[in-house]
Amino acid sequence: MRKNRAGVMGKAETLIKALPWLERFHGTTVVIKYGGHAMSDEALRHQFAEDIVFLRYAGLKPVIVHGGGPQINAALERNGIDSTFTAGLRVTTPEAMEVVRMVLTGQVQRDVVGLINRHGPFAVGMSGEDANLFTAERKHALVDGERVDIGQVGEIVEVQVGAVRALLDDGRVPVVSSVARGDDGEVYNVNADTAAAALAVALDAVKLVVLTDVEGLYADWPDSDDVIDRLTTDELAVLLPDLSAGMVPKMEACLAAVRGGVPQAHVLDGRVPHSLLLEIFTDEGIGTMVLPSLPGGPVTEDAK
Repeated sequence: MRKNRAGVMGKAETLIKALPWLERFHGTTVVIKYGGHAMSDEALRHQFAEDIVFLRYAGLKPVIVHGGGPQINAALERNGIDSTFTAGLRVTTPEAMEVVRMVLTGQVQRDVVGLINRHGPFAVGMSGEDANLFTAERKHALVDGERVDIGQVGEIVEVQVGAVRALLDDGRVPVVSSVARGDDGEVYNVNADTAAAALAVALDAVKLVVLTDVEGLYADWPDSDDVIDRLTTDELAVLLPDLSAGMVPKMEACLAAVRGGVPQAHVLDGRVPHSLLLEIFTDEGIGTMVLPSLPGGPVTEDAK
């Protein structure tokens, strides 16, 4: 009996420790970029959905932006379409774009919406095309100083968040596919990290959270696996040129979000069960946090 009581008291203590963060973030918008192993592992997919529903019931307004690289690769292979990359960006032919659009909006998005809605009528799927949420223009890769055409790959130039705000005001959880339309009528494949950052800025989000397949930003990879707990935008800008190719778009997204007015951005290990809740509702948090550079002031301990 005594053991049982101790266990219950431990749970109560955990809940009480979350109280300051519940008070701080209640009613605020959090944009979460969902991808990587967290999206492909069955158990983690269910836990992610539970985390999102928990945030919703705790009074936060979560918005999800998702990619789907592995699913796109598999679908392209099934359709006999080669996957080629230039400067780390997928070369997107019209044939490939049809598959990208189908997979993101018709498969991946529906899976995410379905898992969340097992817990209640919360999630609503959207594409960046819907209500002109994202407008993009053609993006070129830079190879040896030369601009190279990589097809229907877009750079977001405008964000209209009216439809997303309406969903949030109605208590829904928007699940956004990173596809955009251009003023030229073309449909573009947009990097999901970049899309999440642009949406976080436009929504005046209190946080951008990027789920990855690593623990955070390493201080001296590959010589060390020490993770940087927190750093400023100026510090991150200095590190960016030397980061690994996989981390660059994620950290660029964090940099763009915070410089655009989002108070903080986080890179979390999506392989850790309930990593979202650990970041938002614990004193320690996990992963790497990016904060604004303040003139003459160090990062404060209560910045989270």
